[in-house]
Amino acid sequence: MSIAIVDYGRGNLHSVSKAVERLGYEAVVTGDAKVIRSASGVILPGVGAFGDAMEHLRSSGLDRVIQEVASAGQPLLGVCLGMQLLFTRGEEYGSHEGLNILPGEVVRFAPDLGVKVPHMGWNRLRMTQPEHPLVQGLEEGHVYFVHSYHAKPEVESDLLAVTDYGGPVTAIVGRGHVYGMQFHPEKSGEMGMRLLRQFLELAEAEKRA
Repeated sequence: MSIAIVDYGRGNLHSVSKAVERLGYEAVVTGDAKVIRSASGVILPGVGAFGDAMEHLRSSGLDRVIQEVASAGQPLLGVCLGMQLLFTRGEEYGSHEGLNILPGEVVRFAPDLGVKVPHMGWNRLRMTQPEHPLVQGLEEGHVYFVHSYHAKPEVESDLLAVTDYGGPVTAIVGRGHVYGMQFHPEKSGEMGMRLLRQFLELAEAEKRA
């Protein structure tokens, strides 16, 4: 089973691929549409600004590939900025259209919350749907965040976990075979690796089905 890690010039590709390999799965870093479509699971990483990342996805045609993957029921995981790109729109440095796989917006932390921006460091997860397959059986623990913008899903059932940072902040989302983690699972110690393993096991189960 191979996991395609989407290379569009804006991601923490090396650390994510190494984490997948440490868990015993084959990781393929690629921008090739055929390879992505044929993979057992797809990870969309991301570092940087929302609009810039979407521009790179569109210029390479990978935006359509990711949307096709989601529509086909292929397991897809967005990580950090990659999770934010799954939503309809982001307001970082202007208003930008996202992949529109999950309805909702990505907004900056409000200045009246009294918190430092960016949100950087270890924060505790609180599962809002503890029976969901992605988080089932996991105890609540700490993971590592680095972000100045956060997602606001329109559909409550898409929200799987939150963290507290001046109020509840989206940490994990999921709908069907599409998932997202605002934090970096590959940098989040045992908790992060367990969550990444859960995704990989879901992808493996889907391949066998």
